[in-house]
Amino acid sequence: MAGGATGVVVTQGTDTLEETAFLADLVWPHPEPLVLTGAMRNPTLAGADGPANLLAAARVAAAPAARGLGALVAFHDEVHAARWARKTHSTNTAAFVSPNAGPLGHVVEGEVRVLTRPQRLPPVTGVDRGRLDTVRVALLTVTLDEDADHLAHLFRGRDAVVVAGFGVGHVPSALAPVLGELAERVPVVLTSRTGAGSVLRHTYGAVGSETDLQRRGLINGGLLDPYKAKVLLRLLLAAGADRAGIAAAFARHG
Repeated sequence: MAGGATGVVVTQGTDTLEETAFLADLVWPHPEPLVLTGAMRNPTLAGADGPANLLAAARVAAAPAARGLGALVAFHDEVHAARWARKTHSTNTAAFVSPNAGPLGHVVEGEVRVLTRPQRLPPVTGVDRGRLDTVRVALLTVTLDEDADHLAHLFRGRDAVVVAGFGVGHVPSALAPVLGELAERVPVVLTSRTGAGSVLRHTYGAVGSETDLQRRGLINGGLLDPYKAKVLLRLLLAAGADRAGIAAAFARHG
């Protein structure tokens, strides 16, 4: 930003835009906004939304009200914090939403109106780019008939694991000891597969509950969805964070 730009607009395909935006937000050190956008309908389709999204993103990037908000997602005339934005529909032009927080603002008649300003967290520093290329973080989405014996061998060679558990952070009881043994070797972060809401900390106590899994060494992912948790965990490992540092980072970001 030393060249004097007011803001930056980045366009990409929408399939992984939420992950790119969150990664950018975690390392973006500037007050100028970094705005990501894309399109749900390509130019050959009726009602292509790319030009309108690009115009909205440019307006957000140039808006004084967007300064200090970090990385943003501009879509369907809404402004979302990268920390909360998710793609929740495969075809709808209003695919991007922020289930836990709602949009930060809107673009109305060409004017960017920011309605709320969340706390801006310090960027993650010290990331080794070479190590980032080699860090391997697995994602386990828990299902009703999960095979515990199979999981015991699934994560060999992985540096960390994100678990997308049921509801508030639960897994079948048979998985609990397997995940506990895994957490003794590598960081294991517990998230929810639901798409909104937080993993709890101390409400349920049965085997496989959030309380039980934390007692076995799993790290609480808070409000972060599994995909964002994986992005943050990989970045932290590339920065050389130990287990205590990882837990502290998830307490801040989650």
